[in-house]
Amino acid sequence: MKQLARWQIGLASLAIAACVTINVYFPAAAVEQAADKVISEVTGGSKAAPPPGGALLPPELLPPDKPGDSLSAIPLLALAAVLDALIPVAQAQAEANIDISSPEIRAVTESMRSRFPQLEPFFVSGAVGLTNDGRIELRDQSIVSLPERALVRRLIAEDNKDRDALYLEIAKANKHTEWEPQIRKIFARRWHEAKDGAKAGWYFQDDAGQWTQKK
Repeated sequence: MKQLARWQIGLASLAIAACVTINVYFPAAAVEQAADKVISEVTGGSKAAPPPGGALLPPELLPPDKPGDSLSAIPLLALAAVLDALIPVAQAQAEANIDISSPEIRAVTESMRSRFPQLEPFFVSGAVGLTNDGRIELRDQSIVSLPERALVRRLIAEDNKDRDALYLEIAKANKHTEWEPQIRKIFARRWHEAKDGAKAGWYFQDDAGQWTQKK
């Protein structure tokens, strides 16, 4: 009976820990999927694939093979049932429900999408690059003709305003404004890594701030 009581205490502790995980977990994988979708919409690329789901129990939580272990199997099976119920809920809340459909997010995305055809030639020439804080920057002014310099500076300022608003609005829409720096960091990486993001020859900053040309 003492052994069963210890299992019950352990089961309760793990259940509580699982609930806490739901509350504090930052859904990095879901944000990455959301970033790819937004980038695809801005650049006119293909839609990002939906995030995979499902979770497997580790081997130590599987029922024992020996008949003599049937007593200890009861709390293990109970634990498996609890985790089977909690883990999908945690994944659904933390990964599957990143909201990028608010009116504010849609408006910013559309603004960036309509501006992108004007900015794209400057990305292609290497005059403008993607920074490591999720923004864009005039990398080499000498590449831009004198008549176009005022235009490119205006486009950069407008796009950076939209980018800053985008990251904040995604954090607000998901009721976690404290996520904004993490959302920004993921977007910064996905702007140059995503299939529909930077093309070969475009410039982006690495973590150290050095300009790198995408191969």
